[in-house]
Amino acid sequence: MATAQLNVDSASFTLPVVKATSGPDGIVVSRLRNDGWVTLDPGFLTTAQCESKITFIDGNNSILRYRGYPIEQLCEQSDFLEVAWLLAKGELPSREEYDRFCTKINHRTMVGEDFRTFMGSFPRSSHPMSVLASAINALATFHPETCTIDDPEQLDEAAVNIMAKARTIVSYIFRRRHDEPMLYPDYARGYVDDFLRMCFAVPYEPFESDPLYVHALGRLLIIHADHEQNCSTSVVRIAGSAHANLYSAVAAGINALSGPLHGGANEAVLRQLEAIRDSGKTVREFVEWAKDSGHRISGLGHRVYKSYDPRAAIARGYLEKILEREDTLDLPAGERSLFEIATELEDIASHDEYFVSRHLYPNVDFYTGLIYRAIGFDSAMFTTLFALGRIPGWIAQYREMLADPNTRIGRPRQVYTGHAQRDYVPFDQR
Repeated sequence: MATAQLNVDSASFTLPVVKATSGPDGIVVSRLRNDGWVTLDPGFLTTAQCESKITFIDGNNSILRYRGYPIEQLCEQSDFLEVAWLLAKGELPSREEYDRFCTKINHRTMVGEDFRTFMGSFPRSSHPMSVLASAINALATFHPETCTIDDPEQLDEAAVNIMAKARTIVSYIFRRRHDEPMLYPDYARGYVDDFLRMCFAVPYEPFESDPLYVHALGRLLIIHADHEQNCSTSVVRIAGSAHANLYSAVAAGINALSGPLHGGANEAVLRQLEAIRDSGKTVREFVEWAKDSGHRISGLGHRVYKSYDPRAAIARGYLEKILEREDTLDLPAGERSLFEIATELEDIASHDEYFVSRHLYPNVDFYTGLIYRAIGFDSAMFTTLFALGRIPGWIAQYREMLADPNTRIGRPRQVYTGHAQRDYVPFDQR
């Protein structure tokens, strides 16, 4: 086994090395704690919390793979439910496995009347992510027979419940925001097709989803399905390490994803495009102002990708297809101007040396919000759509964490830099 040598003053430590199949190898530092040392790594940017076989990212070379399969191939040839199976099981399903899985998901999309009443208890003005986290957490109370995490069958049932009912929940959130009646699922439709129907159909009238929107949204769900050990996924694993049930762990991930520095970034992009539109500045003038003032432009750059975000390339292709259609011209003038501003901003960022030299390429959030907007979702719903896509990844990561014999309850250490021991001072002596 390969080892690494660490020398600190007169102390010397021999640390084992875990070899990676792709990407950087890992130095196991767990033993340092027994010798009075901890590693200090703010944000865990150089700390691996686990070994994983699910997702590989190479940010310098625009690579994203699920279980070894390039994201580009999956978006071209697969669909969201097949990718969900792949993430969970590690291999692509047979036709029989795939059909059985789709049938099971589609027939679990219904939620009971008591749950519908519960959903109706939230104020219509509630932020959708707060409602989504609460609703997923509440599923455990409606399905207590699926909460024993060391029972594989119960864990399977919990995973299917969350996958199936999350899209129904998101559609209910959207309908209530618009004071429209909640619609029941239609088992005969596909996962994405029926989701769009539940969001946009008028009761008692036939509804046909736009095939381009179905395909585009399905691909956005795929590119969001997992992304290695990001903030929300780490939260899911940490919660699961305490043996919180799957519903609670996924709800914790949703809460983490709601942050504007994580899943809320696509919402921030739309707000910024609106700000540019309403500022009176041209896009070039706004960019120059941002450069001079140090103002960060949302949607440019990524923590991991130092070249083009491969997910952004896929999303950009679908946005182009949507904008090429004649009926896009029917959008209100304000909506059309947002797309025009985004196109110009992307062109500037892709060619301006200031952005290129800093690797500030348009990321996935730059495009997804525009696609969601074109489909008909308001910006407050964007992160719930992100969460809908990410659920298979959270489930796969949770299950991998439970099965890993090296898993310990998450307990990061600290380097204490506060006061040393001191004596209490009574009030009359202060």
